[in-house]
Amino acid sequence: MEIEGWWTSLAWCDAETVIALYADHGTSEQFHSEFKTDLDIERLPSGKFATNALVLARAVLAYNILRWIGQNGLLGADAPPRHPAKRRRLRTVMQELMSLAGRLIRTGRRLKLALAYGCPVVSIFQRLYARLACT
Repeated sequence: MEIEGWWTSLAWCDAETVIALYADHGTSEQFHSEFKTDLDIERLPSGKFATNALVLARAVLAYNILRWIGQNGLLGADAPPRHPAKRRRLRTVMQELMSLAGRLIRTGRRLKLALAYGCPVVSIFQRLYARLACT
């Protein structure tokens, strides 16, 4: 015999809504874990609240930028072959797109970024850059 019990202080919810809200709590835990481990902020750097708040604000900005890159770059038709997914972890985004080999060339009073030839991720990087450059 198995018994499930649910207790809530949400007066506006019926039982089915409460169960549906709780069923997705694992996703929130996964995002929280990814935020801490992949951005390496498991321990905050200071004992001062204002400093830690600044670090967390910058981490949120970096997290959102990397999530955007992952959603728009690594899930398209030209994405590297992987199992089908709705999103990519931040670690995957950083390994695939942020660690791309390149060389900065100064020629004719201009700077050029030469990317690794033959790398399958270069087309994704160029597509994302073009999308951001137009906005």
